[in-house]
Amino acid sequence: MTKFSIFLLVTLCGTATAFAQADRSKYPEPGPAPQINIGDPATFTLPNGLKVFVVENHKLPRVTYSLVLDRDPILEGDKAGLTSFVGEMLMGGTTARSKDELDEAIDRIGARISASSTSANASSLTKYNDQLLDLFADVLFNPAFPQSELDKLKKQAISGLAAAKEDPNSIVGVVRNAVMYGKDHPYGETETEKTVENVQVEDIKAYYNTYFKPNIAYLAIVGDITAAEAEKLVKTYFSDWQRGDVPKHDWPTPQAPAGNKVILVNRPASAQSVINVGYPLVLKPNNPDVIAVSVVADILGGGASARLFQNLREDKGYTYGAYGSISPDELVARLNTSASVRNAVTDSATQEFIHELKHIGEHSITQKELDLAKASMAGSFGRSLEQPATIARFAINTELQELPKDYYQNYLKNLDALTLDQINAIAGKYVHADNLQITVVGKTDDFADQMARFGDVQYYTVTGDPEVKVAITDASITAEGVVTKYLEAIGGKEKLAAVNTIKTVSEAEIQGMTITIEQLVDKTKGIAVQNTKLGPQVLSKVVVTPSNVTVTAQGQSQELPAEAASAYQSLLTIFPELTYATDGATTLELDGIVNVNDEEAYKLKVTQGTNVSVAYFSVASGLKLKTESELSGETTIENYRTYDGIQLPETVSIVSKMMPMPLKAVTKAVAINGEIGDEELK
Repeated sequence: MTKFSIFLLVTLCGTATAFAQADRSKYPEPGPAPQINIGDPATFTLPNGLKVFVVENHKLPRVTYSLVLDRDPILEGDKAGLTSFVGEMLMGGTTARSKDELDEAIDRIGARISASSTSANASSLTKYNDQLLDLFADVLFNPAFPQSELDKLKKQAISGLAAAKEDPNSIVGVVRNAVMYGKDHPYGETETEKTVENVQVEDIKAYYNTYFKPNIAYLAIVGDITAAEAEKLVKTYFSDWQRGDVPKHDWPTPQAPAGNKVILVNRPASAQSVINVGYPLVLKPNNPDVIAVSVVADILGGGASARLFQNLREDKGYTYGAYGSISPDELVARLNTSASVRNAVTDSATQEFIHELKHIGEHSITQKELDLAKASMAGSFGRSLEQPATIARFAINTELQELPKDYYQNYLKNLDALTLDQINAIAGKYVHADNLQITVVGKTDDFADQMARFGDVQYYTVTGDPEVKVAITDASITAEGVVTKYLEAIGGKEKLAAVNTIKTVSEAEIQGMTITIEQLVDKTKGIAVQNTKLGPQVLSKVVVTPSNVTVTAQGQSQELPAEAASAYQSLLTIFPELTYATDGATTLELDGIVNVNDEEAYKLKVTQGTNVSVAYFSVASGLKLKTESELSGETTIENYRTYDGIQLPETVSIVSKMMPMPLKAVTKAVAINGEIGDEELK
């Protein structure tokens, strides 16, 4: 046997012995927490008050500049949405460069510049430092605030608000904040189309002139640059920035409710409920408990291995995911848990949220859960260090939040040192299952009665206002009377009954494309057709008869089931309200007076077999303002127009689970009792 063979044999035998002795049933013991070498920043302050932090990192030839303004939260009032425009307006061009010229100059050196109402960031290769700062300073100190840019931003914001009003997840956030903090608090005020429209260029300029001051600003510089180089550049580009008095704002600290409060927002078209359970608390970012609280939050709802997820998804199958967090804040912190669940299990899911909040505060956290949370948080922290912006944020946070100077250097060590007893004590201190605000957006008819066991039930609108429903005490006001008033308002029963054919053409915009919707109804032939077109191309065709409804799209035809077909078959009568009293299949129920689009409206529940819809009729004019149903979604009528003596909706907003986004349709043409050819009805 050669020496090589003997050596190989000895090596293999030794290895086999080592494997035989290892206990593979146990995880290896964790090593000590690594020391994070972030480096202490060099600091200096300009005469104008700008505080600067420089963190050298010469691994890559890049430099990042991060500017933060330390202002108090502000109440925007009837101009809510103003601050969301400031950053884009800063990037909309300067007195020396148009927006296109600015964008081109930034792209030419491969840089990035962005801004918001309280921050601005810039980064590029080190060799372009001077060009970068010339552009950055131009953005910060010479903004043009063009009217055209604000007009574009307002249009985008209003479109986004329209979509958000139909998104249950957005709605639950708006309503939760409005109730928890109050609309007279910066965290609770609601942005609306009206407040966005109120914002003018002069308001943007006033905000900029008031709050963009160096004496409340912090600039972090991270990357391939020395402290001396950074100081020279900062003095060159930032010394002329004029300091000024910045107003201070004091806000009351919101309190958790006295007893549980259940906030319901009715969305008849929703197949799911969005549940949000939480409460405000006091936990400032520099509180010594923050790291331990973060561990508790991770165990409660931080991901797929957390308790909420394991309970509501893996065990009960109520949802695709359930999550929770505890967010420190200088003004007011918040515990927040949430999930989207089937309407039918809304109350059961709410019970499980309350159970998990109660259970985690009962000294129930295990060592395995603690170890898993520590590993997850340590990994996230380590990965975050790969980004220069993280290091910049650490430097600024240390100063702004009055953290210990070694807070981030010792983060992993302090995380690793937390014991099971400490974590259980922290859970008991900050997490509780009483005095909760439970906010639910969904089809409340399916679960409202079951939610009363959790606390005082209150109804709110999608904009976070209490829903005021006035009972109707006047016996002369009936459901049938409301329908009759509507029919008279739009033209009268006799004129409406004489309509045998109608053809309407509407247009709507989707992602910049204009689609045309043609609707043809021939009452005498008992057929209706709806064509949706993009230019000459027919995207879909719906053919409606008394016996069936067929949908054709992309060359494929499908007959709708009876329940879904009934929503279309009401088209055949043109004005279905004419037959409510005689068809023998419709039940009407008047459910009080509510506010719809700032107008008092009768709420009318219409039941036809298994289909239930709700219609809202103006108390003043009698006109229909809105309809809701699970099958058809929601249709809001913005205005009417008269055609041949009959008032018909001109502009409508449609939200349906069958459409990816809200649709606003504007009527372009109407033909009443005109001839409709047989070919058109095929």
